[in-house]
Amino acid sequence: MTRPSTDSLRFLLLQVRDLDDPMRVHELHAFARTLEVDADRLTAVDLLSTQPTSRQLDATDVVLLGGSGNFSAAGEGDWLERSLDVLRELAIRHQPTFASCWGFQAMARALGGTVIHDPGTAEVGTHELFLTEAGQRDPVFGPLGPRFLAQMGHEDCVSVLPDSATLLACSQRNRHQAYCLDDAPIYCTQFHPELGRRDLQARVEAYPQYIERIAGMPAEEFIETLAGTTGTSALLCRFVETVLAG
Repeated sequence: MTRPSTDSLRFLLLQVRDLDDPMRVHELHAFARTLEVDADRLTAVDLLSTQPTSRQLDATDVVLLGGSGNFSAAGEGDWLERSLDVLRELAIRHQPTFASCWGFQAMARALGGTVIHDPGTAEVGTHELFLTEAGQRDPVFGPLGPRFLAQMGHEDCVSVLPDSATLLACSQRNRHQAYCLDDAPIYCTQFHPELGRRDLQARVEAYPQYIERIAGMPAEEFIETLAGTTGTSALLCRFVETVLAG
């Protein structure tokens, strides 16, 4: 099967952010830059108020999910139940999907896993991760090598993976950092492969409570701890190449 030209691919970004959240636009451009496509190839849908139609999904090559600002996959609410239904539909449709952070958590919950709020596993900044044996064999994750750096910012975690998931990566603080589904072309990461060092700095400046609660250091000192993550920035393109090539 021949993969379509990158410039011809159509991406649907499912977002969970307040309308006045400056990270709405930032997130879209971060995904576009990391995928090496023009931002106009991405269409954003606000899951807080609506859901993608079947026609939109049919016209989409790859679905993307990212962070959530002030919203939790461990919470409750009509918007969240609708969103979980959308994620179940993606799995049923075998829709190529890459989900990071909130998307990682919500997909796990949608498919029978468990998401909890746990400050003890909270991570913000640039952290070292480790591939599992399955991750080292995986065509998307394997090229990262046994250890790699990634950008993070979360207080919720996936405590139990869905039965249909294979664990790909972990960190010292959090056992579940990445997984793929065994029966659908869906990959999920707790970390943010769409964010580089400067992106994460912009993200935590927009949500300074992360530095205050999790990092426990002044913002200026925290920013100095951030590092580049060129390895994980290649994940999204490799995912597209892998899943769309069959």
